[in-house]
Amino acid sequence: MMMGEEKNAAARFEARLRTLLPEMYKVSDENVKPVSMGSAGLKYGPDGSVLWNEMWGSFCDLAMAGGPPHRGTFLAPSASDGSAATVQVSRETCRGMSLVTGLFAEPTRTPGCVRMYCTSAAMSGWLARAIVMENVWAVSEGLALDLPTGSGFRVEKEIKNVITSVAKTTHYWQDHMSESKHDAIAELLRAMDREGPLLYPSATAGKPDEQSMAAAELQEETGLEIVWQGSPGWLGLECGSIAAAIWIMRALAVSNLLSRRENTVVFLPLGNLASGAGRTVRAVAEAHRMYVAAFDRGSLGR
Repeated sequence: MMMGEEKNAAARFEARLRTLLPEMYKVSDENVKPVSMGSAGLKYGPDGSVLWNEMWGSFCDLAMAGGPPHRGTFLAPSASDGSAATVQVSRETCRGMSLVTGLFAEPTRTPGCVRMYCTSAAMSGWLARAIVMENVWAVSEGLALDLPTGSGFRVEKEIKNVITSVAKTTHYWQDHMSESKHDAIAELLRAMDREGPLLYPSATAGKPDEQSMAAAELQEETGLEIVWQGSPGWLGLECGSIAAAIWIMRALAVSNLLSRRENTVVFLPLGNLASGAGRTVRAVAEAHRMYVAAFDRGSLGR
């Protein structure tokens, strides 16, 4: 990439990220640290039910802004057996999400999935991207936002993880963004979708040899180590540092590539490699070059 193209790519990255972030954040903010505040304990009412809407007074910074993801590893949907216990898990997850957001949520007929209804497609799309960066599975379609559930989900662990990630991201959308910001995000998401749809991970996306070829091309373009271990449907890039991983993850987000971070590894959905390998490789290579250029200039901000 030539110098002028690098400047244009960096300018586009900053402008788009500035649009996606709540007004309180800068693109590079030294005050944002990838360190967790610690987990809030469960609070119970007289009837023994969890008081989900009374547990948090504040939240960590968004992972999208460079803060710590809510979970260290990815939480995906798990098998649902249709038992009474599974139904109760889904109902409790929906009850908690409604309490912390004021939005309607309900179980679905899709195994391993509960659904919350947002006030706009932009809200649903933004929340899906933000929640995945918190290392919790999420899929948006119109006003609907699907979140994970499963027969093995526990109140104090996985159910709480889902509700906390929803509470955290919705808090920033509802309380730290203006209506004009919401409108700007809606316009940006439409523009990114015209460039290429946001694709989600699929453990069966594409043939193994196609995935391996795309992975080899990614490694050749960036020099980053490929990490196959982790949740099914994801391919990891070992970035060498948390700062590099955050930079590349956020640059991919504004290229409409779903991504998330576990420590120093950035994960990409294998669906992108199977049906849009060229676009994925170009976006990752561009993100890596921008990071290296910013590091060389000493302008990373952390």
